[in-house]
Amino acid sequence: MSVSTVAADRSVCAPLPVLGRDVTVPLVTGGEVTYAALDYAASAPALQRVWDDVAAYAPYYGSVHRGAGYLSQLSTDLFENARRTVAEFLDCRADDQVVFTRSTTDSLNLLAAALPEGCEVFVFETEHHASLLPWRGARVTYLDAPSSPRQAVETLESALADRDPHGPALVCVTGASNVTGELWPVRELAAAAHAQGARIVLDAAQLAPHHPVSVTDLDVDWVAFSGHKLYAPFGSGVLAGRADWLREAEPYLAGGGASRKVARRTDGGVDVEWHESAARHEAGSPNVIGAYACKALTEAGFDTLVAREQYLIEKVRAGLAEVPQVRILSLFGDDAPRVGVISFVVDGWNSSHFAAALSAEYGIGVRDGLFCAHPLLRTLLGSDPQTQGECGAPEAAPGEKSLNAIRVSFGAGTPDEHVERFVSAVKELVTDGAKWNYRTEDGRCVPDTSA
Repeated sequence: MSVSTVAADRSVCAPLPVLGRDVTVPLVTGGEVTYAALDYAASAPALQRVWDDVAAYAPYYGSVHRGAGYLSQLSTDLFENARRTVAEFLDCRADDQVVFTRSTTDSLNLLAAALPEGCEVFVFETEHHASLLPWRGARVTYLDAPSSPRQAVETLESALADRDPHGPALVCVTGASNVTGELWPVRELAAAAHAQGARIVLDAAQLAPHHPVSVTDLDVDWVAFSGHKLYAPFGSGVLAGRADWLREAEPYLAGGGASRKVARRTDGGVDVEWHESAARHEAGSPNVIGAYACKALTEAGFDTLVAREQYLIEKVRAGLAEVPQVRILSLFGDDAPRVGVISFVVDGWNSSHFAAALSAEYGIGVRDGLFCAHPLLRTLLGSDPQTQGECGAPEAAPGEKSLNAIRVSFGAGTPDEHVERFVSAVKELVTDGAKWNYRTEDGRCVPDTSA
């Protein structure tokens, strides 16, 4: 389906109903307006369909696993069915495990804890901190930011060629940048990793809500993502993929559910036999209701969702291109495929000040800062002169300039009016300035209501 087709057929491209779509917020200049939630990359609003399913299940909530009661058995069936739903959503291989976690960050820390001894890790500096920082017990090679998908593959190939070919190695890569929205060449990177005997984990936190993810087709060894970015309420995450490293590792969390058998020893200690299934890393009471969104997105049809999002991306990028003071941040260039995540800076404005004005004067929620991807933002912004602006400039380390940007992000629940209001507000703020005075409070730019 082409973008022009989507634009013409509103019955096909209507946004999916989400919670909060009718919420109104006050404006500092007076009156109220329907809130425009354009911070999907941080947490997407829950789909109404998902919330309805959760509400329907809630009266039947019971403890998962080992309970003899009817509600416990029902909850256990729902939980294990959710595991199968996620495996189908990700097109997992027959022998892959699906482990439920709290988030992408939790999933990657789990995998980091399961690395075999002597494992080398290769990760681009462009990663979100969730995939940049967990590998503290391993020897890590940080790869420079590439300027093109081809260069990303060549950089990885060169780094892997210099490693010990007999030891284990893991490559960690994002599917879509949480800063630029650009898609990474995951399939090609996986092929490069496997050619050198390394494994690869895909951080799909920003990819899975926008595009279908096939573990089989991409040929990745693991994939991690978060429910709260996939239109699901509450804290849930997934690590899915090969079972061997997970099965051989000590449990990520020690406790009930992870243990199969515990017995006292004569010397006063305890012997523990751990599960070999996904339960090995799911100690404690799990989140039963975090997997409904996978089914809802599949039923909605990714082809239609992707086409409509592309239409919104082009609408936003075309609108921002009409403002000379705006620079959109990019690694791979204007023609790179991307999801609905766009970061930019505005000449003469501190980004915190600009984001505060969008919220207070227009009812538009975006994000400002470094987006938990500090090395990438320093690469993208390092040569730019930084304007302190009226307020809200983040503190910089000694010898560093103050850096921050604005990020607008959207998805399946975003109506046209929200992105149209956003583009109009950007143009108005750049042309006319803010209507209100702002001050810094606890490091944030906020409207000054003291007058």
